[in-house]
Amino acid sequence: MMSNIRISLVAVALSIGAQANAQQHVSLDSILSVVKERNPMLKSYSSRADAMNAYAKGARSWMAPEVGGGLWMLPYKAVDDPRDKGQIMLSVQQKFTNPAKLRANEGYLESKAAIEQASETYVFNELRAQAKTAYYQWIVLEKKKTVLKENEDLIALMLKVAQLRYPYNQSKLGNIYKAEGRLQEVRNMILMNDNQIIQKNILLNQLMNIPRDLRFSIDTVSQRKEFILAEADTVIFAENRSDIRRIDKSIQAMKLNQTLESYQSKPDFNLSFNHMIARGNEMPNQFMLLGMVSIPIAPWSSKMYKSNIQGMGKEIEAMKSERAAILNELQGMTTSMATEIVTLGKQIDNYEKRIVPALRKNYETLMLAYEENKEELPIVIDAWETLNMTQMQYLETVQRYYEMIVSYEKQLEK
Repeated sequence: MMSNIRISLVAVALSIGAQANAQQHVSLDSILSVVKERNPMLKSYSSRADAMNAYAKGARSWMAPEVGGGLWMLPYKAVDDPRDKGQIMLSVQQKFTNPAKLRANEGYLESKAAIEQASETYVFNELRAQAKTAYYQWIVLEKKKTVLKENEDLIALMLKVAQLRYPYNQSKLGNIYKAEGRLQEVRNMILMNDNQIIQKNILLNQLMNIPRDLRFSIDTVSQRKEFILAEADTVIFAENRSDIRRIDKSIQAMKLNQTLESYQSKPDFNLSFNHMIARGNEMPNQFMLLGMVSIPIAPWSSKMYKSNIQGMGKEIEAMKSERAAILNELQGMTTSMATEIVTLGKQIDNYEKRIVPALRKNYETLMLAYEENKEELPIVIDAWETLNMTQMQYLETVQRYYEMIVSYEKQLEK
């Protein structure tokens, strides 16, 4: 109950933010909650599951009774003997389906609802991975924006120093143009980066099924997401995967359908009651009570359900093979992903602790020398470009690190 209230409040806050054109700070957990609650694709699966459960409620019903009436043994010609004038017949008939068939049909329909529920979980896992990826990419874009703004200030400072020195023949005109060109390149990168941020915003709005023009900000202050390796057997985690559960539910449903088909060998019953009213006064009223039973084990009728049972058994074997193939692929994939994530984490630490600080000190040293008129501007610009390129490579590595963690968690559905 409290979870639903929180989700509703988040959705309302987002809607109010759209109307007021205000910035709303939204966490990843809140976004995932709204996706789960509002995404129309998920609602379609829950509706199908409800439909199957509704069908299952009526699975034990009998066929409707049949009521009829008519003339019985009425002669074509007029006769004098009252015993030959025929009768008026009223008929009531009811078919009784074998209870085992009804129970089996109910179980089969309920199992189809479980398949839809597993499919809903599978689709949500896909949507959740999309939302996580977009969110982490947005975080990296915000960090890139900070770096680009810093670079804009640095190159603007270099340009300003060069322009101040030019009247005193302490700076070359070509160097000024070069610095100005680099400044405009950085501003173009800022524009492109801002556009990518808007695209991630729109994608998250789409996943949450809220107005596309709603703009909000995300939390970029949090520490870098740590990777937690699944130390237990991957197969154990795989049992919780939605696609594995969906296959398991499909196998279970097929077995129940196989059971339902096997019950076609059980007989059905039919009860008929007929009441005849004599047209002649000398004839007594009569009735007929007739019970019938089907014989489904007859060779000409048993072939169909026996073939269906055999075919369903082959389908079950195919789904079991598919399940084994997924688990086999999962083990290799997650091992490879874990290795790459650990390597990316080491690269990020190397960037943060060694590479970027060293290149920043190199740039700062050259910039200080330039300010003291001991170094040329092109050398400083080259140092700045090296620092800028390395910072972008670092952020690309961070983005790849986040994306791999999302893919890894998606495989294990943690």
